[in-house]
Amino acid sequence: MIVMAPVVAKLVSESKPYLVPGKIVVKELWFEVPLDHDNPSSKAIRLFARSAIKHDRPIVEPSSTEQRPYLLYLQGGPGLATPAPQDSPLSKYFLDRGYELLMLDQRGTGFSSPISANTLEPIGGPQEQADYLKFFRADTLVKDSEAVRLCLTGDYPPEKKKWSTFGQSFGGMTTLTYLSFASEGLRECFITGGLAALDKGPAEVYQATYQRCIDRNNAYYKKFPEDIDTVKWVAEKIRELGGTKGIPLPAGGFLTVPRLMTVGLNFGAHGGVDRVHNYILRMKADLDQFGTFTRYTLNELEQDNQWDTAPIYTLLHEPCWCYGPGVAGNWAAERIGQSLQEYAWLRADWAGPATLGDKPLYFSGEHIYPFHFETCSELVKFKETADILAKYDQWRPLYDIQQLGTNQVPVYAAIYNDMYVDPDLARVTASRIQGIKVFDTNVLYHNALRSNSDEVIPQLLKLRDDTID
Repeated sequence: MIVMAPVVAKLVSESKPYLVPGKIVVKELWFEVPLDHDNPSSKAIRLFARSAIKHDRPIVEPSSTEQRPYLLYLQGGPGLATPAPQDSPLSKYFLDRGYELLMLDQRGTGFSSPISANTLEPIGGPQEQADYLKFFRADTLVKDSEAVRLCLTGDYPPEKKKWSTFGQSFGGMTTLTYLSFASEGLRECFITGGLAALDKGPAEVYQATYQRCIDRNNAYYKKFPEDIDTVKWVAEKIRELGGTKGIPLPAGGFLTVPRLMTVGLNFGAHGGVDRVHNYILRMKADLDQFGTFTRYTLNELEQDNQWDTAPIYTLLHEPCWCYGPGVAGNWAAERIGQSLQEYAWLRADWAGPATLGDKPLYFSGEHIYPFHFETCSELVKFKETADILAKYDQWRPLYDIQQLGTNQVPVYAAIYNDMYVDPDLARVTASRIQGIKVFDTNVLYHNALRSNSDEVIPQLLKLRDDTID
């Protein structure tokens, strides 16, 4: 087992607790941790968190503050901020059980030293920026988490020093890293849609997720058969109106056919098929009435997903699948997609929708391509940095399979009908974690924690609280 470097954290400030609707008491916390935990004297960066407990009005006020066991939420992404406690479904289920919920913005996201073109500019050029971003993967996020845990529980009794975690999507992948290298800090772990393959790189993972994406495309066109022709017609109009560069978007990006295809990312979520249809319906309506696209439509398309506001999601997406040294992304999504007939539009010599005949034009899923760094206004500034990260192959290990095979921390996980984290690969991962209990369903999608929390969290708590004969 690889032992992680010692971690340190400094509590910079703690706000006065305040009450929000839902009988939740919230505090705002700021911490400092080193950029490189193996070099404590390296640049200090700020982390932000909100803690939440249930609000009670006892008849007699207690004489001392209760030290509740913590539940750390590990957000999905990578690169997305945590919601406020009152906006998280975890508050509904876990605060009543006596947990103190900690919503920690992972480094580079939310309020925690956020990454953007202007915040990275002082770091240096593309190589310096890439080197900086190498400290923003799950291995370092776990070190940050341990640093914060040790800070918050310094005066806790031994039985309360460990904490529980709840990891959604990428947060589940981070949980596997946590279990691999710092399990001594964990009491129990909940995972939803995050049982990633432990020893398969981006290319192997995308072989599976592209097929899931094709299946969701087929479901879309089965529900909206008229869109087979409409999508291809809209695509031809984009090529006609935008030329080789694309149609200018309100915030500075460009609408091209490949960028339009990325709205298929929505197919992995509940309501995603209808959302994509609504985009196509609106685009057709604009063209029928005006011969061009309205600002409203272009703005909606440009804001779909968080390409420009959460750049870590794009910059470190393939690297988050690089499980150790010798594995590089090398634009795996583009390479694998180009080999599939359904994604011929990724090829440089693609002649356009007219070549498809009666076949549909397939949308992409959770795949990152070089064209993101040509068509998204913020990501354009990271083009060289992204290419350096794509070629890098000396990543630190993310998982210790031997340690997971002897795991002693209770783990409760949900596996979905998932376009992003392939369920077949997830089942293999579950089989390699000692002591895990799994809720496996084919009727929920990847965002079920948000959209169908009443069907997910109670099932995980049953795994925790009940027994299996």
